[in-house]
Amino acid sequence: MLKTTTSVVDGREIRDYLDVVVGEAILGANIFKDIFGAVRDIVGGRAGAYEREMAKARKVAFEEMEEEARRLGADGIVGIDIDYEVVGQQGGMMMVSVSGTAVKFR
Repeated sequence: MLKTTTSVVDGREIRDYLDVVVGEAILGANIFKDIFGAVRDIVGGRAGAYEREMAKARKVAFEEMEEEARRLGADGIVGIDIDYEVVGQQGGMMMVSVSGTAVKFR
């Protein structure tokens, strides 16, 4: 499935705008304890374990959004937006949210 942050796709004409599709993934508080407890994993100012967990969460969110688009019969998703939010009591969780518009191309 074609996915893009732009509202148009070069060489493709959008026939139908089907609906807004969304995917979300939340990293729980335990992941932060585990990550910050493993300080030895921080190399060159980057937290490798944290980055890997964020990448996993982003992948899950994209998979959910794409599955929703498939259920609608979409060929692609345009105008994708990726957001990261701290949620929960005392900011104990991180949420990755992706959204876009499911479309059919000509």
